[in-house]
Amino acid sequence: MRSTRLLCGASLAAALVVPVAAPAQAGPPSRTPAAFPAADGAKGQELPGMPTALDPRAEAVTCTPASKERAKKQDWSRQRLDLDRLHRHTTGAGVTVALISTGVDPGAEGLDGRVTADGEAADDCVGQGTFLAGLIGGTGGSTSRLAGVVPDAKILALRGTDRRGQPDAALVAAAVRAATTAKADVIAVTVALPRKDTELTKAVAEARKAGAVVVAAATPEPPSRGSADEIPTRTYWPAGEPGVLAVADMLPSGARPDGALSTGDVDLAAPGAGVVSGGPRGKGHYLGGGVAVATAYAAGAAAAVRATHPDDKAAAVTRRLTATAYPADMPQLDAYAAVTTVLGDAAAPPAAGAQRAAEPVAVRDTSDTDRATGRATLFVLLGAAGVGSLLWAGFALTRARARGWRPAGAGTSDKG
Repeated sequence: MRSTRLLCGASLAAALVVPVAAPAQAGPPSRTPAAFPAADGAKGQELPGMPTALDPRAEAVTCTPASKERAKKQDWSRQRLDLDRLHRHTTGAGVTVALISTGVDPGAEGLDGRVTADGEAADDCVGQGTFLAGLIGGTGGSTSRLAGVVPDAKILALRGTDRRGQPDAALVAAAVRAATTAKADVIAVTVALPRKDTELTKAVAEARKAGAVVVAAATPEPPSRGSADEIPTRTYWPAGEPGVLAVADMLPSGARPDGALSTGDVDLAAPGAGVVSGGPRGKGHYLGGGVAVATAYAAGAAAAVRATHPDDKAAAVTRRLTATAYPADMPQLDAYAAVTTVLGDAAAPPAAGAQRAAEPVAVRDTSDTDRATGRATLFVLLGAAGVGSLLWAGFALTRARARGWRPAGAGTSDKG
């Protein structure tokens, strides 16, 4: 099953290289494609893109408009994470995920009154927070195959940005503390800060001491202008804090998107391109991507593990997520395996993915290698067949010469 998903993912990777789409008057432009590949490999449907932030230079704040389009198919990411099978084991009932993002609209379709959002956290002008909440705990509304990882979990919405989606260290630290006070089982920090902050460090340490699983974006989203190649490799926060599960985004092929920022602090990769979810206005769907999307998926998987293994401590949940990940240059999240795999004593030490690389992580796209391997195998088989044919021809000629070139089975006649 896993190999099938990987082969499907490699074939879908090319479909993601399409023009970007941004909601009217919202900026900076979303780096997501305008069409998403369906899980069955069929031609994707066009949807408006969900931005990660609004233009900080605009005089007036114009919120992301409602989408008029509804997705008709399941996207690749949900199939890659085996969510249909995962939901037969758990839907996350009894678990609370604190989502630190741009806020969440409690009345958004598919969230069904399971969102707690006080004050500014209930005002999601950007829309990304509500989009991510759908990936973590949405039911999919009328499109059940677009449900999130844990559709029965509760979501505590907290604002870690200003209204335009620009992250703020003080807001993130306050949000982490609020999540700890609320006894959230999982804390998802979907923003990344370029500098270490003393108060945020303390807040994360307190959250871990209280038993929360802290999942954070390994890097910020790439700049909308300029080149990400000009930004040196660095550690981002709070992903760089001890015990925090740092998550990066990946394409269906397993590679990171072009222009993604590099860092040595990555524990897991999760789907982060061509992903479908809802927004805070209307009942339509959007297409989203980026590190925040991958972080939301990893947080949902952590919630699923907490629901099925309620006695496991936070460190054991993190270890389970990394130990059951698909092995690659950067381990790839497998939500179904994380819940269902029976781990023995051999799995007790941290998995390779849990030990962060000292060098920048770049996931290798193996699709070309796979195709080359397939061609080589075909050539070997054809070559073997050719050699076999030559050997048989030589054998047949030797026998024919011994019979004096008479047909096989023909005897010599007796003349009286």
